[in-house]
Amino acid sequence: MLAKRIIPCLDIKNGETVKGVNFLDLKEVGNPVEMAIKYSNQGADELVFLDISATEERRKTLIPLVRDIAKHINIPFTVGGGIIALENVEELLKNGADKITINSAALSNPNLVTEVAKRFGSQCMVVAIDTKLVENQNKIFSNGGKIETEKELFSWAKEVENLGAGEILLTSMNTDGTKAGFAIEITKQLAELVNIPVIASGGAGTMKHFKDVFTETKATGALAASIFHFNEIAIPELKNYLKSKNLSIR
Repeated sequence: MLAKRIIPCLDIKNGETVKGVNFLDLKEVGNPVEMAIKYSNQGADELVFLDISATEERRKTLIPLVRDIAKHINIPFTVGGGIIALENVEELLKNGADKITINSAALSNPNLVTEVAKRFGSQCMVVAIDTKLVENQNKIFSNGGKIETEKELFSWAKEVENLGAGEILLTSMNTDGTKAGFAIEITKQLAELVNIPVIASGGAGTMKHFKDVFTETKATGALAASIFHFNEIAIPELKNYLKSKNLSIR
C-alpha cells in the first residue's frame, strides 16, 4: 500500500498566500516563502503552489516566487496556475517545480495533458479537478471555480487518466474551507474508478478528517491549507496521530 501523504497548499494571489471559504472571500494569510520553509521543516510530504488568479488574469505563473520557494525546500513541489503550453511547463520545471498541475487548460485543451505526459513523464502531470454539486450532478468548474462547465466529475476523471495524467487533485468546492471534513463519498468513488493516485482536497478541519479520508477512501494524499496556515494542526502532531491509527505515513 502506498504511504499516505500530508500536503499543505499555498493559494497565491498578488504574490501573497490567501485562503477563503467555498473559493470566495479570499484573505491574505502570509508570506509564501516563509510558509513553504515552515512546512518543509515540519515534515510535509509535498507542497502545492497554486497561482489562483493567473488563469483569470491571462498571465503566466509567478516564476521568481516559484524559484525562491524551490531554493528553500527539499520536498516534492507541485506548481499550478496560468499554464497553457509546454513552454510554461518547461520553464516551471527549470525553476524548481517537480510536478505541474493544470485545471482550466486541461478543460480547454485536453491534448496538453498528453503532451506534458509524453515530454516530461506522467508522474509530472497532475490534473486538478474542482467539482461542485449542481442539481444532483458533480459538475466541473474552471477558472478558479468561477465558470461551470458541461463536464461531469467521474467521466472527466477517467478521461484525464486516459490522456496520460499521473495523478488527480480533487477539490470539493462544497466542502472547501468549511473545516467540516473531506468529501468522502465522491473521493471514495473517484479513487476506486481511476488507477492513478488521488489527492483529496477541501474541508479538512480536524485530525480525524484525515484519518477518515485515508481509511474510508483509496486517496493517497490529503491536501489542506487553513488548518496549517493558522496553526490549528501541526504536521508532526498530525502524522503521529495517523501513525497511532495504524496508517502508513511517510
